[in-house]
Amino acid sequence: MSGSAKGGLVRDMRLVLVTAGFVSLFWLVVGGLLMGWLWQRPDDVVETPVKPNASVSDEDGDTLDISANAPAVLAPQVTAAGARLAIPVAGVEAAQLTDTYTDARGAGRAHDAIDIMAPAGTPVLAASGGMIEKLFLSDDGGKTIYVRSPDGSREYYYAHLQAYAPGLAEGQAVATGDLLGTVGSSGNADASAPHLHFAVNAMSESDDWYEGTPINPYPLLAGASAR
Repeated sequence: MSGSAKGGLVRDMRLVLVTAGFVSLFWLVVGGLLMGWLWQRPDDVVETPVKPNASVSDEDGDTLDISANAPAVLAPQVTAAGARLAIPVAGVEAAQLTDTYTDARGAGRAHDAIDIMAPAGTPVLAASGGMIEKLFLSDDGGKTIYVRSPDGSREYYYAHLQAYAPGLAEGQAVATGDLLGTVGSSGNADASAPHLHFAVNAMSESDDWYEGTPINPYPLLAGASAR
């Protein structure tokens, strides 16, 4: 082989080696950056629970606003010692309940329920499990929910709601603590005093959702005797 040919071969080999070196260095840098990103990624992903001021829409297009003064939706529901039902308004303690079952209403109406005061938008949670038998809009109760117990012997009534929980539907099974909607003043409730009107009815096998015999819910919620 001539001297010039040997020189050209050496130059070509040097060029290949230099190119290979640059390519290797490039992938080392890229690989290092990628590994660093993957190593730090879990610290960047933070799961945030649903907090007050969440805003979504129910099936009717009404906004479901969780009050800034309301507890987080994921906060534990309160069940008083000796109580048979969980308190259906998030963050309300048994000591805050008032037995309003026998309070008279205008036009001679009986108040066969308990009023649980809370800021508008406070989460309303299922006091007990069952099936949503009826979602009903009435002049008096506003947006209401009727939940039948699994054995059919009780009907739990939630009224004056500001909004239903998204996706809530008749025939849907609910468990204690499930989000049903939010406290409001729909129907004939005073807008300056939002509250949940909660009633319990004893039901016979033949009773429809709007029938039944009223039961004082206060002892069932507070674990205490009625006044």
